Amino acid sequence: MFLTASVPTAVTLATGLRLADEPVEPAYSAPVLLLIALAAVLVLLFLIIKLKMHAFVALVLVSLITALATRIPFGDVVPTLLDGFGTTLASVALLVGLGAMIGRLLEVSGGAQVLADTLIRRFGEHRAPLALGVASLLFGFPIFFDAGLVVMLPIIFSVARRLGGSVLTYALPAAGAFAVMHAFVPPHPGPVAAGELLGADLGLLLIVGLVIAIPTWYLGGYLFGTFTGRRFDLPVPDSLGEQTSHEPGRLPSFGTVLFILLLPLVLIFMDTGLNTLGTAGAVDPDATWVNGLRMVGKTPIALLITVLVASVLLAGGRSRARIETILNDALGPVCAIILVTGAGGMFGGVLRASGIGEALAGSLEQTGLPVIVAAFVVSTALRVAQGSATVALTTTAGLMAPTVAATSGLSALDLCLIVIAIACGATVLSHVNDSGFWLVGRFLGMDEKTTLKTWTVMETILGTVGFIFAFVLSLVF
Repeated sequence: MFLTASVPTAVTLATGLRLADEPVEPAYSAPVLLLIALAAVLVLLFLIIKLKMHAFVALVLVSLITALATRIPFGDVVPTLLDGFGTTLASVALLVGLGAMIGRLLEVSGGAQVLADTLIRRFGEHRAPLALGVASLLFGFPIFFDAGLVVMLPIIFSVARRLGGSVLTYALPAAGAFAVMHAFVPPHPGPVAAGELLGADLGLLLIVGLVIAIPTWYLGGYLFGTFTGRRFDLPVPDSLGEQTSHEPGRLPSFGTVLFILLLPLVLIFMDTGLNTLGTAGAVDPDATWVNGLRMVGKTPIALLITVLVASVLLAGGRSRARIETILNDALGPVCAIILVTGAGGMFGGVLRASGIGEALAGSLEQTGLPVIVAAFVVSTALRVAQGSATVALTTTAGLMAPTVAATSGLSALDLCLIVIAIACGATVLSHVNDSGFWLVGRFLGMDEKTTLKTWTVMETILGTVGFIFAFVLSLVF
């Protein structure tokens, strides 16, 4: 995992197309390029934090300015921007859109309510926080952090009123579960974009993300959440009352909900498993049936199949027109996230084309800092400065992609662990510039001081524990 001699990062434009196998001669020396990169990040943070410019507009503007500052030829500037943007969106838009559809169907059909109620009955009331956390881990696979938390909060409040005790005892394990799933596991936009930018296998990333996310949540979300609930005795707020988040209609069974959540995992594991068997010689990797099954297990196809199955199994007596409306409504809230992710890829493309990535690789090589540690540190700095985990993930991946490409000896697992390290840095130290900080604090009726002592500390523990797991795995394998 330690950096070796860098190689030229390949970006040359011809007839508007990026050629990935030809080196580019930087216009400036390495120190000047690093200063330009630092200035670009500072300008980006200034635009987002101080001027309240939308992250999408800020990323596009800074990408353009960086391209001009590094003397990319005028005729190549726009193709460079479009190449980075389009390459990232080619897969990210599919995964995020399909994942949002699955989450919306589960939300509207009452699948989240069924999942939580069933797990509480089976775990027992004395393990209600654990049951709510497990439900949030399952439900957090397809649905984003803020949407998942809002869906689960009425259930959490209802359980807290019935069983008594601080609302934090029940809410923090669930919020921590959504946080780790959103940051660590595809098809969420952050890990998907980072994985694409670094060239990680998304099927393997999903497996690695789950392997690290579950123990990280247990230590940093569940154990800390129940401990914090004993320290801070907060009543259940009246912000949501007893309302439920699903439409009237026939509720799905627990088995149906569990089947829908596990279906894409099984399909994706099939692709990864057959690839492993083919490498080991247990099956013929060129056989038609192997390639056919592996195609079905590719993440976009697996999610597409899950959307189709969920549309039938979660219909609950709703008309086809209503199902179409539900799926359409799922796309609106994620459009901004998709565009920001694409703009982050644009920024990364400019950094590659300008030679900044090679300069960064050379500087890190001289310090002897492992790539995985550098990724965590850069992501943490961006997270603290501008707040958004997705922006921190995407921007850090863009910054680190040329360095990773210039580092020899990195395995497929190494690439996934670097993505997780970036995700961990993007999780720590949530504070007043993070929308999640205000979402959790306001919904749970906490003031800023209490939110810092509870939510901020939990997020920091989650990111730190996750990074320790990723770093140890990078040393062992």
